[in-house]
Amino acid sequence: MTEATGPTETLTAVAQALERIGRLDPGLGAFIEVWPAEALAREPAARHLPLRGLPFAVKGPTGIRSYAARRLIAAGGVPVGATSVPRPGTYWQTWGQGPHGRTVNPWRADRTPGGSSAGSAVAVAAGMVELATGSDGAGSVRVPAAWCGVFGLKTTNGLLPSPDRSGLASAGVLARSAAGAEPFLRHVLEGYEEPAAPPLPLPAVYSEDLGYADVDPEVAAVVRAAVDRLVASGTVRLVEHGCELLDPAGAWQAVRGGAPGTPEAVAVRRANDDRLDAVFAAVPLLLTPATPNRPHGHEGPGELYSTALTWAFNLSGHPAASLPAGFTGDGCPVGLQLVAARGTDARLLAMARAVEGALPPVRR
Repeated sequence: MTEATGPTETLTAVAQALERIGRLDPGLGAFIEVWPAEALAREPAARHLPLRGLPFAVKGPTGIRSYAARRLIAAGGVPVGATSVPRPGTYWQTWGQGPHGRTVNPWRADRTPGGSSAGSAVAVAAGMVELATGSDGAGSVRVPAAWCGVFGLKTTNGLLPSPDRSGLASAGVLARSAAGAEPFLRHVLEGYEEPAAPPLPLPAVYSEDLGYADVDPEVAAVVRAAVDRLVASGTVRLVEHGCELLDPAGAWQAVRGGAPGTPEAVAVRRANDDRLDAVFAAVPLLLTPATPNRPHGHEGPGELYSTALTWAFNLSGHPAASLPAGFTGDGCPVGLQLVAARGTDARLLAMARAVEGALPPVRR
């Protein structure tokens, strides 16, 4: 082989991410901004830090200024771009809008990827980055994680700084797997200590609808099959303990609207907190579907609330995650939601890794 036609130089991790973004993003619309020059300039110094130049994406135009992004950069992560979020005034449009058009679900372009961390989920699902930051005020990490077939974690409310004055939104992360999300917790949480692998089987409560949600029967069947597999593998042991909550929709809307002290909101939150405290006094893990529905079309969700099973835990503050459970017959990913006691984020991630290991890997 002559000098002129010598072997192609191996691309660095950042260069590989940028190449994939350039090749794939015109069809997916995950990014609103890409920073090739800045990312490549950061990489040489970042390689000497703990994350060794790990390329990651940040949620939305202000994501680079978030506490999580700053911590990741300090640990040697390299931000390569900002991902799409719904535009102002389009609260129901759970896809973003970028230079290439709307953000599409990488599994079915006619369906939404979920939101509001839409682009972050798509960027991870398509392999453009290994990890992306998100935030979750009603399910904005867990819903797109479920619908894009990736792992998504909402941290305990108040554990990390958040600009949300209502207290509903918490920082989160999207990754290809629960193991892939570990660097986020390790380097973003102060005093993080990796827990030992949990003893199996994990005692858990399973609730299909939390006592109030109207769940698509096929979505419920996919999640139940995943739970049955966990039981059969010895990963989970189901405990007969109910988890019947009051519908949190009105309370969530009151808190978001700046009226957290209304009698109805206070009563719902107090009742649900008491019921969840009873669950986590009995078991370390609560399992539910992540969403009651499959990804809807880009025209909007109609009367459905894709957040019906997630926003209860924004009100209560519990850490919660979604990991891939399988697919509906029409090719839409379905998520399994894992919820743990407040402040046990590292333990939740360890349990998610155990659960993930017992389920079939997601095809890419």
